[in-house]
Amino acid sequence: MRKIIGIAAAAFLIASVAAQAQTREKIIIDSDIGDDIDDAFAVGLALSSPEFEILGVSASFGDTVTRARMFDRMLGELGRSDIPVAMGAPAAVNLNAFTQRRYAEGGSVAARPHPNAVDFVLEQARKYPGQVTLVAVGPLPNVGAMIDKDPAAFRMLKQVVIMGGSIRTMNDPYGVAAPIAPHPEWNIKNDIASAKKLFASGVKLKVMPLDSTANLKFHDVARTALFQYGSMLTNILAGLTYEWTAATRASSPILYDPMTLAALLQPSLCPLTPLHITVDDAGNTKETPGAPNAEVCLHSDAEAFAQFYVKRVAGH
Repeated sequence: MRKIIGIAAAAFLIASVAAQAQTREKIIIDSDIGDDIDDAFAVGLALSSPEFEILGVSASFGDTVTRARMFDRMLGELGRSDIPVAMGAPAAVNLNAFTQRRYAEGGSVAARPHPNAVDFVLEQARKYPGQVTLVAVGPLPNVGAMIDKDPAAFRMLKQVVIMGGSIRTMNDPYGVAAPIAPHPEWNIKNDIASAKKLFASGVKLKVMPLDSTANLKFHDVARTALFQYGSMLTNILAGLTYEWTAATRASSPILYDPMTLAALLQPSLCPLTPLHITVDDAGNTKETPGAPNAEVCLHSDAEAFAQFYVKRVAGH
């Protein structure tokens, strides 16, 4: 009898694991990791979330060679060299300091061949039609090149989730600072042509603009709670934050990019509103009349997000 029960329990466990594997969200993260610190925090959240099956990461915009090396080191030190690292075309842009270069170029993790980012994502879209979520948290040259190369394969993606844009006037909740009018946001304005292509692509699009991410300051209490955990991942994030702080003299990071993933995991953190968004020649993301082409998060709960992030990444 005990043997029969044991066999049944084992069968149930195997079936449960198989069902979980089938329901995991297949994602690819396209990132300009190494400049601002929030990209590394986004990768940390993805690695801490069993709901995701990370098909790969891709380096985008500017010094993609060093960005790919940073991915190699981070994933290697975390025992995740099974995750492919793809690389977009390098470009001579020096608009932002590579604040985490020491980490990216250091360490003992061996570099590996990097497939072309555009080909890699399109291949995954063809392999898993309607199942792959592309999470783009930097400027969009890789995305624009994908649309140019094979728009039909690009439309086989399940959805694209981006951090980018500035939609409505942002008011200081304390009434002290002046309102901030919509303006060209970094990720959009650094490849306006690609942003236009994305918003016109017909792919399901979720957008986390400054409206819902500029308030995500990762304050001292949250950072202390996370970094004192002392795992390999939290130690890496602490070290990268130190490098970023030393390079920028900034006091606290703003976790713009991780909200793209947090909103997939817990949608209540960043409720979505269907809007029709157009990108003008200056890089403004404008709310215009027409059928919705994007779901946009206009407001988020910063404290709930910080608590969610710390619990998830420390819990990993």
